[in-house]
Amino acid sequence: MTTLPSIIVVDDEADARAMVGDYLRMHGFAVMLCDGGRSLRALLAESTPDLIVLDLNMPEEDGLSIVRDLKARTAIPVIMLTATASAIDRVVGLELGADDYLPKPCELRELVARVRSVLRRSGSGPAAPPETKPAGDGTGRRIRFGTKWLELDALRLRDDDGAEQVLTRSEFDLLKAFVDHPKRALSRERLLDLADARDPDAFDRAIDVRINRIRKKIESDPANPRFIRTVRGLGYIFRPEGD
Repeated sequence: MTTLPSIIVVDDEADARAMVGDYLRMHGFAVMLCDGGRSLRALLAESTPDLIVLDLNMPEEDGLSIVRDLKARTAIPVIMLTATASAIDRVVGLELGADDYLPKPCELRELVARVRSVLRRSGSGPAAPPETKPAGDGTGRRIRFGTKWLELDALRLRDDDGAEQVLTRSEFDLLKAFVDHPKRALSRERLLDLADARDPDAFDRAIDVRINRIRKKIESDPANPRFIRTVRGLGYIFRPEGD
């Protein structure tokens, strides 16, 4: 028996919450509804969803605070919904680790498409590059990435002592794109295509935010990166040896 992908919809507006939930159920998802951060945490204590659709503008606790807390403790993908016209909330949300966002009120068909895209990225294990070998310690295939080890089967980043560095799925997909194309300058647009992370409203800024997050995790000095280098006027290049 096939298990339906599970989604938690978090919105303090009952009508909007019910509308989004009903539409997702119509398209084959198992949906749970929450009215804010408190009820979300209570639900997460009992079960782990495949994805969370989160309204950013809520009176009890704002969505950015919830995203920060979620990403510090879990790798559950998050799609943000924001009613504000400002790009600041979207950029901050991406910096905190959100996987995607949509303006609110959103086109429900587009929301379903975004949900499927994020779930596809989080549910399919990407293939390892030919030069990657088994680690020999039960961790699966891995490759050295800056100061860390990228475990391709487990979709995670660890240091030499085995401590895990939390990655969002979009961050892993970008790391995998660099692994597959070492020592090649890749434009922002090309990276977004390779990582299936296109942001149609502000894709240049979105990719820069993700790269900055990754540098903080794999560079010993993120302000002077050695492994993911900026190519002026084009994009970025991954240099495995840090030269």
